[in-house]
Amino acid sequence: MNRPAALNRTLLALIGLVLLAAGGFALATHFGRLRVLDPSAPLVPGDAPPPTWVFWVAIAVAVLLGLLCLRWLAAQAFRRPKTVAWRSDGTTGATVLDSATAAAPFAADVESYEGVRTASAWLSGPREAPELLLIVTTDRDTHAAAVRERVAEHAVPRLRQALEVDTLPVRLEIRLTAKSGVRAR
Repeated sequence: MNRPAALNRTLLALIGLVLLAAGGFALATHFGRLRVLDPSAPLVPGDAPPPTWVFWVAIAVAVLLGLLCLRWLAAQAFRRPKTVAWRSDGTTGATVLDSATAAAPFAADVESYEGVRTASAWLSGPREAPELLLIVTTDRDTHAAAVRERVAEHAVPRLRQALEVDTLPVRLEIRLTAKSGVRAR
């Protein structure tokens, strides 16, 4: 279960319900269907301005809410898998390999394919059972099926051989650019 996504959906649903209820209350009060507020009475008693500290508190709360909203928006952006350090104990010593280091040549290999503009790869999971996340950006006129087939038949077997694993689950995302044509290197 993806806990952050479930929390995100729950918070969005609660915020949506609160906003719907507030909108419904405002409309019902405005059109006289709900007699909670007297339309001729002032909203706040008196006509004196509030103390200065009220404005500062309102500004502080607005800034805090704005920063929380920006943090929430930043959390919606792409989340890459955490890189892990793989340790392989051999007869002569131990070898430690960062999964990002292992994925970089793979991404460069995929990036060299015809029609591919950029490729980003991340390996996650334990050394014995890694998983690959691959994001490939291609030209608009490039056939996505051909790129997928080339990755599956050429790049993934080479990476499996390099990592010395039998299976390598791959999550491939192909993005098309709005531009087409030859890229400059």
